[in-house]
Amino acid sequence: MSMKPLEHDRRYGELDQVMRAYLGQPADDTGERRSRALDAYLRHTWHTRPWAVAEAERQLREYGRNPPGRLRVGLGEFYAVPDTGMPESAIGAWLLVLADHLKQSIEAGEVPPPANPQTHWEWHARFPETAQLLGGWFSQDVVDEFPDHEAAVEDYAASTDPQLTARLVGELNELLALPLDEGDYALAAAELGMEVSPPEPFSYGAWFQSVAMTLARG
Repeated sequence: MSMKPLEHDRRYGELDQVMRAYLGQPADDTGERRSRALDAYLRHTWHTRPWAVAEAERQLREYGRNPPGRLRVGLGEFYAVPDTGMPESAIGAWLLVLADHLKQSIEAGEVPPPANPQTHWEWHARFPETAQLLGGWFSQDVVDEFPDHEAAVEDYAASTDPQLTARLVGELNELLALPLDEGDYALAAAELGMEVSPPEPFSYGAWFQSVAMTLARG
C-alpha cells in the first residue's frame, strides 16, 4: 500500500519541493556550484518559508544516505525521485551534494537577493494565483468558452473566493513591479499558462495592469 499523505509530507514533503524545482532543468550541481534550479528553490524559499530550507536539508540528506530498500519499494511506501537524466546509482550522491549546499546557505546566512523568476517552477511558486487565472481561463479553449477576454476575467471573479481574487491583484502588482520589458511579460504569461495573446490594443504588461485594476474595483 502507498504512503498516506501525512506520512509522505513528514518524510518527503520538502524533498519533493526541491525535486519539483528541477523539472525541466538540468541537475548539474557540483560540490563547488549550485544549479540554476537549486538557486531558484533557495531564492524563493528563503524569502517565503525560510525555516523550510533546514527541513529540506534534513530530508535530502536522510534520503541520500538511506534510500528506500526492497521492502518499502515493494509496498510502494517510498518517494520516487523524478527522472533527472542521471543514472539511478548517482542519485544518492547528488542528493547529498544538494544537502551540503543547503547547509552552507544556512550556516553562512547566504540569502539570495530578490530577482526575477528564472525557472518554470519559480514562476509558479511565486505567482500561483496568476497561474491559476492564466492557465485556467486563458488556455487555447478561451475562444470557445467566452466571447472575449473581459468575459473570462468576469467569470474568474464570479467563481473565485474574494480572498483569492485579492491575492491575484497583489501578485499582478508584484509582477508589474519587477524590472521587466514587454518580452519578459510575454515570457511570464507563457510560463504561467497563458496560451492566447492579450486583447487588442493591449500589450501583455498593459493588460496585466488592466486586469489588476478591474479586479481591485470588484
